[in-house]
Amino acid sequence: MLYIDYKDPRSIYEQIVAGVKELIVNHVYHTDQQLPSVRELSVSLTVNPNTVQKAYRHLESEGYIYSIKGKGCFVSPPPETKDNDKINELYEKLDAVIRELKFLNADKDGVYNIINSIYKEEQL
Repeated sequence: MLYIDYKDPRSIYEQIVAGVKELIVNHVYHTDQQLPSVRELSVSLTVNPNTVQKAYRHLESEGYIYSIKGKGCFVSPPPETKDNDKINELYEKLDAVIRELKFLNADKDGVYNIINSIYKEEQL
C-alpha cells in the first residue's frame, strides 16, 4: 500500500516513485498487472494528479512500468539484459549500508540471512 509521509524529507513525487518500485520489487505488483490510474492514485493519496503522472513517467523511463494509451500503466517484466550502470549504483548503496551495519556491530549472519532469504523468494 502506498502512503505519503509529510514528515519525510523527500518530495511527494519521490515517495510515489520509491513506493511503487518497492511494491514491484517485492512482488506485490506483478508483471503486466495494471497500476491504479493517475486519478485513482491521486485521490487515494490526496495529491495532485500531475505529481502522480510525473512519478509514472519517471518509472516508465526507468523501465519499471509501461503505458498503453487509453488503457493505463502496467508493471514491466524484468529486464532481459543487465543494466550495468544501475547495478553498479545499487552495489555502491549496498556497500554503504553494509559498512554502516558493520559500524553498528550488526551480526554478519543477519546480513547473510537477509540476502539469502531474498534470493530464496525467487525460487518459490
